[in-house]
Amino acid sequence: MPHLKVDLNFTPKAQDKTRFADAVVQHFGKVMDTGTDHVAVTLRCGAREDLVFGRAGDPSRGIAFLDADLRRGRTLDQKRRFALAVIDELGRVFDVPPSAVYIIFTEHDGPEFQMHDGVLPSWSAGEDPLEDLG
Repeated sequence: MPHLKVDLNFTPKAQDKTRFADAVVQHFGKVMDTGTDHVAVTLRCGAREDLVFGRAGDPSRGIAFLDADLRRGRTLDQKRRFALAVIDELGRVFDVPPSAVYIIFTEHDGPEFQMHDGVLPSWSAGEDPLEDLG
């Protein structure tokens, strides 16, 4: 169950948050070659001064950090393509400049992701990790 935590130094409209989160889930499923029912997205919105990133230039245009906890096994190319898709989506939906986005991937073994009906298996291409649960 990837958990994609996005920190923003502004608070967008509710419909824009939903549009962004939905797009990120779809990008994840496509790029990471997996189903999407297990993808979790958290948006944490704060004040302009709550995030600092030296490369951002003008913080008033927006800053975004993504901490992506995912199952081990994705390639560097997959992670890069997903990162670029998220950066593009942040620009499209929220007008955040690409230079103001920072993305960090943390990898875990599948069983480190726990749900009420079981644990996720280790990742494999084209799988649906929820298929064998419950």
